[in-house]
Amino acid sequence: MSKTVTYLNPPGAPAPLGLYSNVAIAEPGRLAFIAGQVAVDARGEIVAPQDVAAQTPVVLDNIGLILKDLGVTFAEVLEFTTYIVGPESREPWLAARTEAYGRLFPEGNYPANTLLIISGLARPELMVEVSAVARLPG
Repeated sequence: MSKTVTYLNPPGAPAPLGLYSNVAIAEPGRLAFIAGQVAVDARGEIVAPQDVAAQTPVVLDNIGLILKDLGVTFAEVLEFTTYIVGPESREPWLAARTEAYGRLFPEGNYPANTLLIISGLARPELMVEVSAVARLPG
């Protein structure tokens, strides 16, 4: 568990409706604002066109690669903003995220998350995009 980020669900707030915390408090340090990541591989090719369930772990793994390069892990993520295309993507995305979160957040400390259901992303093959804010040491 991160000692620099505390995740809370204050008793006065409604319980989260999913795998997220209502509050993430960061100790002093620097913040990294990670641009929205999509399901592309190392060559820039789109992975699993129009398949939100298959794209979700790729997107999270891409964020993980960036976090690793920054010298931190998912334990330092304060917030995600998630965009999925169309209401029909909600359930497959939730299932894929739940599976991925078991691996990425084994202690069950989930960052804050805002989910937006939109009509489309930059390319029609893309079904999910996630941006993140993470705390860096120092």
